[in-house]
Amino acid sequence: MVSLFLKCLLGALAVLLIAILSKSKSFFIAGLVPLFPTFALIAHYIIGTERTMSDLRVTALFSLYSLIPYAAYLIAVYYFSYRFTLFWTLSLATLIWVGFAACLLLGWNRFYPGIV
Repeated sequence: MVSLFLKCLLGALAVLLIAILSKSKSFFIAGLVPLFPTFALIAHYIIGTERTMSDLRVTALFSLYSLIPYAAYLIAVYYFSYRFTLFWTLSLATLIWVGFAACLLLGWNRFYPGIV
């Protein structure tokens, strides 16, 4: 139960840091905070302690590929922000992320079928 609380605390600290930075003159640094591997550290620790090192390597490889949907999301936010309101920009960018994530999962299952 304590470890679960600590994991929640890490997430809350990340959100707090984003909120604080977004109000500063260096607001753009708030975009770097989500890239700190808070949740990746948690996931990799859990996988590393509960599964094999081979499974950890597979997770790391999949995590590298997961940068593709994230990059698509950021490109969409940048592009749509010139054309739409904040609501529509974030909504459409999220849909793009979902589409790229779905393609990633389908491609992963096709090209790495023995891993799943």
